[in-house]
Amino acid sequence: MELVLDTADAQAVKEVSEVLTVSGVTTNPTIITKSGKTPEQVADEMLNVLSDDQSFFMQTVATDFEGMMADARKICSLRSKNMYVKIPVTHTGLRAIKAAKAEGLGVLATAIYNADAAFMAAMNGADYLAPYVNRMESYGDGIGQVMDLLEMLSINNMSTKVIAASFKNPHQVHELIVAGIQAVTIPPAVAWSMIDHPGTQIAVDEFSAAWREAFGRDTFM
Repeated sequence: MELVLDTADAQAVKEVSEVLTVSGVTTNPTIITKSGKTPEQVADEMLNVLSDDQSFFMQTVATDFEGMMADARKICSLRSKNMYVKIPVTHTGLRAIKAAKAEGLGVLATAIYNADAAFMAAMNGADYLAPYVNRMESYGDGIGQVMDLLEMLSINNMSTKVIAASFKNPHQVHELIVAGIQAVTIPPAVAWSMIDHPGTQIAVDEFSAAWREAFGRDTFM
């Protein structure tokens, strides 16, 4: 499974990557505007901390076909490897996904709220599909829809990966990992919350105290 960070904070990506195996970074227009930085600044900083093997995803802003394609080409020109453009699954977006793949661009279909729209994006060649899990819960069973999507892709022998997004809590991430999700994109804070447990620190403190009492030191030798 691919663990992807959903953030415009390059320093946070660097810190998490030192501890966990991070496959890449996703951003979107809202994340970038909230960062207080220009998209150019975000891209430069992120490409400085990402390795060539880590993927980077940035999203189109234009809503018309020509504008989407111009955005897609610009985004995918930022680096020669593992660069993907995120395109929403509107009518125009699906057209742009099809055209972008015809040009050989890496594509993530985003703003997905149902399995059927996601499947159509996969048929148009999208490399990744990003269902908004928690937001989908407002319209029904978000987790169930993603599980249906995984089954639809498997039955049809499609190589498109599902990169689940928009999580309310770590348990939703857990449910999809158990279901065999290929990738998740989560904020750094959620990544930390998945590994932080008070019991772990209590155990470590007990080990350290026992060792210190027995041997008068904090190291093995």
